[in-house]
Amino acid sequence: QVQLVESGGGLVQAGGSLRLSCRASGRTSSYAMAWFRQAPGKEREFVARINRSAWITSYADSVKGRFTISRDSAKNTVYLQMNSLKPEDTAVYYCNADPPFSEWWGQGTQVTVSS
Repeated sequence: QVQLVESGGGLVQAGGSLRLSCRASGRTSSYAMAWFRQAPGKEREFVARINRSAWITSYADSVKGRFTISRDSAKNTVYLQMNSLKPEDTAVYYCNADPPFSEWWGQGTQVTVSS
């Protein structure tokens, strides 16, 4: 059973940067992984995806050019580098496989961007 633990969130001013980490207790190297986010009162949405070999990435239009997803399979960890943050990026950020497994959802990490 895989357990995912997200970390690295916090409070940052608009234009700032954060790096999120998602550490897995089990092996996730066989799966494409992704970051998702959920803002207050909104549904969870896709943010970024990375394939198994880490060669192919894709992003939501709203974060393209500002966020970078990466993974270190040896450490069973997925990262999300977030630059030029905007207040609309405020949300709880989660990682999961893509497509996600319901039993893999963790607690997420809160990102708050002040204007």
